[in-house]
Amino acid sequence: MASTSDIRNGLCMEWEGDIWTVIEFQHVKPARGAAFVRTKLKSMTNGKLVDNTFPSSAKIDEVRIERRKFQYLYKDEMGHNFMNNEDYEQVSIDEKLIERPDLLKEGMEVDILYHAAKDLILTLEMATSVIMEITYTEPGLKGDTATNAFKPAIVESGAEIRVPLFINQGDLVKIDTQTGAYMERVKQ
Repeated sequence: MASTSDIRNGLCMEWEGDIWTVIEFQHVKPARGAAFVRTKLKSMTNGKLVDNTFPSSAKIDEVRIERRKFQYLYKDEMGHNFMNNEDYEQVSIDEKLIERPDLLKEGMEVDILYHAAKDLILTLEMATSVIMEITYTEPGLKGDTATNAFKPAIVESGAEIRVPLFINQGDLVKIDTQTGAYMERVKQ
């Protein structure tokens, strides 16, 4: 058991029958009344965000999370399949546990977070950005590069993103895995 003074960003805890990670927190000591901790929590099982206030006397159940490296293999009717880089064990993960499954590329390394005590898969974390090739987009018009206009494009994983007008088919682009947004063109 931990207390509210142990709350910090990234702390994983069990609360109201779910496992949550602390995104933001603020210790508040008002002039009158007892101190409390304002938090923004994210569910590790479904991704839901919740604001909650804990009184200073509250006890929280801290959960130990293990991070294991896996390599993405393929998708089938069971879900997305990954291979452990250490013991070559394969696991299948349901699409709802993955924040941006459309940005997974074969051979990509990811971190799978496990509940250490129960050996239960909680979620999957990708790198902050991925580099992918544009497989289809309409050709850009010459001279239209000065405006901040975007057009749709399909990348090699099948995801649709919005790119600037100067991006062409075959170009490599860096994509933010949190938002799915175009970041920059990558030179080959």
